[in-house]
Amino acid sequence: MSKLKVSIVGGSGYTGGEVLRLLLFHPNVELGQVTSERFAGKSVFKIHPNLRKITSLKFSLLAELGASDVIFLCLPHGKSMAAMPEMMQKAGKIIDLSGDFRLNSLAEYERWYGRPHTLPDRLADFVYGIPELHRAQMRSAKYVSSAGCNATATILGLYPFFKNRLVDLHKTVVEVKGGSSEGGNSPSDASHHPERSDTVRSYKPTRHRHVAEVIQELSFGQPAQIHFSATALGIVRGALATCHLFLNESLEEKDIWKLLRAEYGAEPFIRIVKEKTGVYRYPEPKILSGTNYCDIGFEKDPESDRLVVISAIDNLMKGAAGQAVQAFNIMNGFEETTALQFPGLHPV
Repeated sequence: MSKLKVSIVGGSGYTGGEVLRLLLFHPNVELGQVTSERFAGKSVFKIHPNLRKITSLKFSLLAELGASDVIFLCLPHGKSMAAMPEMMQKAGKIIDLSGDFRLNSLAEYERWYGRPHTLPDRLADFVYGIPELHRAQMRSAKYVSSAGCNATATILGLYPFFKNRLVDLHKTVVEVKGGSSEGGNSPSDASHHPERSDTVRSYKPTRHRHVAEVIQELSFGQPAQIHFSATALGIVRGALATCHLFLNESLEEKDIWKLLRAEYGAEPFIRIVKEKTGVYRYPEPKILSGTNYCDIGFEKDPESDRLVVISAIDNLMKGAAGQAVQAFNIMNGFEETTALQFPGLHPV
């Protein structure tokens, strides 16, 4: 099979580095250019030392970017929309990892991001980037906007219950605990933006931007309210969402099992975790480092109508680069798991 020429724009940050790591081992990819304005001319392993002796690629300037079949756009929020017209001239397909095109509504974008959108007419052109929800649209899509990490963990945990209208739409409470890499910058980038340090950006007790994505994907035509907080853990990778749902009908554990299996049983990257005993009887982000899996577990409160759903991901993989490569595979007719088969490490 002929290979697609793929370039990465904004390749010096964590997400760009992870996309690069994955694509280096993708059998259907010919890597074109990896851009960085600050590090142009330097070997990529100077910034991503795990790629030492894996690739001889060097960063190039955005102005030097040539044509590609596909571009992974890994620029910061607010920068992607500025670059998008030029990127659309450079490649037939684009996967954007910023938040610029995740929301369908211009009003909601401006409400949650606090800035005007410079390409409002393009919002409808992007498919929201969770494959488990939008696989069919991705197959014919030219543009995908990869979902936020906290949003991904939350949506995948909640989706079966909201889709089947089994919950009180105004009482759901979600607490996401994430690693420092949720800030998105590599250490070299963060050192030049101390006011945007990773740890600070991981704390958002109220009004986190990812809530807008969660509401968009779970409303199903009815207004939903998600009470959401994000706090940081003393880890680099990982996001753990603990979701408190209040059921509007009586469900036993066997009913919940049946519901999750019906929705996710055939999904290659979702695993249902429910053991009676042992250290790993609930989802644990630590064992997902470097993988594209989302582990989902649950426990029904025997004293009330509360259901606790727990979902875990690696925020840089299923929450960013891995999910983007999964979408890339779907968009181009490749086996969905290509370059994403790493099962994680144990012990860690």
